[in-house]
Amino acid sequence: MKIRRAHARDEDAVWAIIEPHIRAGETYALDRDMSRADALAYWLSADRETFVAADEDAGLILGTYYLRANQQGGGRHVANAGYATAPDAAGRGVARAMCAHSIDHARAQGFRAMQFNFVIATNARAVRLWESFGFETLCRLPAAFAHPTQGMVDALVMFRRL
Repeated sequence: MKIRRAHARDEDAVWAIIEPHIRAGETYALDRDMSRADALAYWLSADRETFVAADEDAGLILGTYYLRANQQGGGRHVANAGYATAPDAAGRGVARAMCAHSIDHARAQGFRAMQFNFVIATNARAVRLWESFGFETLCRLPAAFAHPTQGMVDALVMFRRL
């Protein structure tokens, strides 16, 4: 697996990965009816760097993530990231590889910390993965997310120094 910057030619693959996550409405605080154009504008926005995890031998994109400054001005030294793995690539280490890559890349870009602002507490696999990389839950936002099947669930703010 190779992690590289996303290119315009990757838009179809990125959409194929992020659409199921958006439509499910279980892990991102995005409108479940978000259009393809709006979703790609969000994921590939100029205010972030977007990457893909590619199995180049098979010609497949297995995951994608973006990295950006969490805040402007005095908070721009803290990175933020969002990750999505292709449904058929779940459990194959793609998210782990993307997280490791994002931490290394954030460090190389001069970020001093990374913060996830709104991790849905019911996304147990992601929470365990982020914790395995040294992220700590700084706070729990009670009933902050309207989960489509579980009702009102908590969201977590997770943080680690780089």
